[in-house]
Amino acid sequence: MYSKNDVAPRPPMGWNSYDYYNTMVNEEQVRANADYMAANLKEFGWEYVVIDIQWSDPDAGKENPAVQYIPFSHFCLDEYSRQIPAPNRFPSSCGGKGFGPLADYVHGLGLKFGIHIMRGIPRRAAHEHMKLLGTDVTADRIANPFSISRWNGDMYGVDMCKEGAQAYYDSIFALYASWGVDFVKVDDLARPFYTNEIKMIRKAIDQTGRPIVLSLSPGKTQYSYAQQCLENANMWRMM
Repeated sequence: MYSKNDVAPRPPMGWNSYDYYNTMVNEEQVRANADYMAANLKEFGWEYVVIDIQWSDPDAGKENPAVQYIPFSHFCLDEYSRQIPAPNRFPSSCGGKGFGPLADYVHGLGLKFGIHIMRGIPRRAAHEHMKLLGTDVTADRIANPFSISRWNGDMYGVDMCKEGAQAYYDSIFALYASWGVDFVKVDDLARPFYTNEIKMIRKAIDQTGRPIVLSLSPGKTQYSYAQQCLENANMWRMM
């Protein structure tokens, strides 16, 4: 069993799609930036290619590029309430392949692949009483409708006291591991600090057996949570 600290002995360096493409990055753009990093930055230690928020939203930026988050957007989900890439933006994901082919491309360049997710379970999954992998419980039974991000309404928090809560987080990270994900940025987790969900996420990552960097967002994280960050995450914001 590897230690989480073995995954990132030095501060990870890489590229995140949000800073230029906002919520609207597509596969062609990710591949182009990965190509550039491999050719020009890899030798200096830059290695992570990370797709940021809304990658499962097929309509991101369609109506108004200035609108970051579409209220009650119809995310692409699999049968077990797990977000999957929007195929109109990431065509290699078609046929249930997810981000596997794109991760393979990035790995083929000698780089590592990452994604962004929001804390919790998609509200659409809860409203439609969708299945959860590995349990007879449905999404609505683990969702906490009183725990919603103040700036993005896509997700409900997950209630760790409910049967199926850990199974849900286990299932999404098992999916990411099967795709070959090396880095996950989890948003709406660190300020305010959701201790219970952070612990569930840590456990889920460890159970995959795959070395995955865990980055907590948004920041800055309060100093009083420093020990919990040290125990569960690889990266968190301080400024």
